[in-house]
Formats: sequence, C-alpha cells, structure tokens
Amino acid sequence: MMTKKMTHETVQTKATQLVLEPVDNSRLVNLCGQLDEHLRLIERRLAVQIANRGNLFKITGKPDDRDAAIAVLESLYEESNNLVLDPQRVHLFLQESGIEAQTKNIAQTLNNETVDPPGNEVSILAGRSLIKPRGKNQQDYLQRVLQHDINFGIGPAGTGKTFLAVACAVQALERDQVRRIILTRPAVEAGENLGFLPGDLSQKIDPYLRPLYDALYEMLGFEKVGKLIERNVIEVAPLAFMRGRSLNESFIILDEAQNTTREQMKMFLTRIGFGSTAIVTGDITQIDLPGGRPSGLNHAINVLSKVKGISFTNFNSKDVVRHALVQKIVDAYEKSDRLEEKQENSASAKKRT
Repeated sequence: MMTKKMTHETVQTKATQLVLEPVDNSRLVNLCGQLDEHLRLIERRLAVQIANRGNLFKITGKPDDRDAAIAVLESLYEESNNLVLDPQRVHLFLQESGIEAQTKNIAQTLNNETVDPPGNEVSILAGRSLIKPRGKNQQDYLQRVLQHDINFGIGPAGTGKTFLAVACAVQALERDQVRRIILTRPAVEAGENLGFLPGDLSQKIDPYLRPLYDALYEMLGFEKVGKLIERNVIEVAPLAFMRGRSLNESFIILDEAQNTTREQMKMFLTRIGFGSTAIVTGDITQIDLPGGRPSGLNHAINVLSKVKGISFTNFNSKDVVRHALVQKIVDAYEKSDRLEEKQENSASAKKRT
C-alpha cells in the first residue's frame, strides 16, 4: 500500500512539498511522462508549477490549486502501478475528476467525497465495453435516460452525448428491453455541396451516420453489427423516412437534431410508441439548415422544456473529453457568438430610436 508524506511550507512562499511513496523509479517515469509531458499538462490545467527530484515534488501556486495538484499526483501515482499513463489518459483523468470545478472541491472529488451519494452512480454495460460517465453532466444524462422515455442531450462536439446514447441503446437491446435500435438523422450537408451520391439508400446516408456506426463498432464489433443490420434489429433510416411510422419497443436515436426543421422534429417525436425510448442529440451552435431556417431543436427546447416525462441535459465546454484544445475552441466560439449577438442587439436598438 502506498504511503505518503507531505511537508507544507508557509503560505507566503506559495509552495508545497509532496513525497510519493513507496519509491519506484518505473512508476515515477510513468507518472511524469516522456520529457515530463504529464506534469506539464497538469501545470497548464491547474495553473501551478511542478518541479521534482525523484519522488520529491515541489508544487507552486495558489493554495487551492496546490491542493488539487497534490490530489491529482497522488491519484495518478496510484494508477501508475497498474496502468501505462499517456497524455490522453491524464487529460481524461483530469476531466473525469471535475478539474474545471472550483478547485477547493477538487481534492474531495478525487478522494471520492462527492456531493452525490455513491449509490447514484451509473455505468453502462454495452456489448464488450463497460462505459462509465465522465463528470456530473454525463452522470446526470445517463440517469435521466434510464428514467425518461424522451431525452434531449444538447451541447458541443466531444461531450459524449452521442456515444452515451448509443451505449444506452445497446444495453437496452442486450437486456431485451427493446426489440430494435433505430438510428436516424437529417441528411443536411455541413455547409458543403457534396453533389450526387451513388449507391442505394443505405449507402447514400451512411456517411451522415458515421459517428453512430463508429460507436456501435466499438461496442459490438464489425461482424455483430453487420448481422444485426441484416436482420433489421439495428435499422438506419433518414429522418424523412420516419413519417407515418409508429415505433414500439424500440430505442431511437436522432443525431444532429439541430438540423431538423420544426415540422421534422414534431414528426419525429410523435412517432414514439409503447415501450420505446428516444434520445435526441444536437449542438445548437452548429446549425446547417439552408436559407437560415429556424432549428427544430431550438423550437423543441422552448416548447417542451416544462413537459413532464421529457428530460433535457445541457453539456458545455467543460464536458469535452477530446483534445484539451477542443474545450478552448468551443469557449472561443461561444465568446465570439455572444459578442456578435450583443453588437446586433445594440445596432437594432439604435435603429428603433
């Protein structure tokens, strides 16, 4: 069992010493990464400076940031005994640990002293994958899907809303809670004109559904997914082909819902039959509808937000589990959009006066 010894210096020096024990050079190399890249990643995320000599670490920064860094280093050192750490794993660990929350709560989070009781934690067993949510919003998302028949997951790319939706669908199918999975999305090109697409219906819409396929392949494997599609247990259909259907005992996922029209969204939501669960995912900042048409997702949020039995989970940049720069890109675009909206409102106000 790992033992540790910490010696706190005075607050004025803004530094803390941490001794990681037992001393294990291979684990220390694993913890620090090639050319100390893992330490540099922790420094950037927590606004601290980390210097080390062997198993003695000196952390400089604000008190709460230092405490958070200590908790991270201790936890990662423990993980280093069983896992090979890499920058992606360290990034995801920081993300899962709620590192963007107030730093005074981070040490508690890493020591499992979370606000929510452990009994509320949810994980998904989908095929050959055990999927655990990363962060509070993903946890809430899964809990709501289990409790509601219609669910909305709204937020930027990389927050896991589509992947988790597919995981819930696979688990429901394997537990015989539903008879089939239906994947659909509007076939709207993302600002590009791709021209005529050859092939049958499935081949034409496959490129638009690639993120859903990728998630299925990861959980079930190529061969099993292929067989389930052949037997129509997994059905892929363009949104336009959903009209007139009544979908009973199905798990239905509508992806990229920001590109639905109001009429399409209403049509989709009224297809839901008995014993079915639906998840609608989308990013309202990436609407590609031609001619500036209003988004059906935006309209549904306004119309249905107070309807009992429908859940809404809003993700933000802090939930992004891709490259660390993705979160910064999302924040930069949101800031730019707010500025443009403010300028437009100001210009409109001047015209009225």
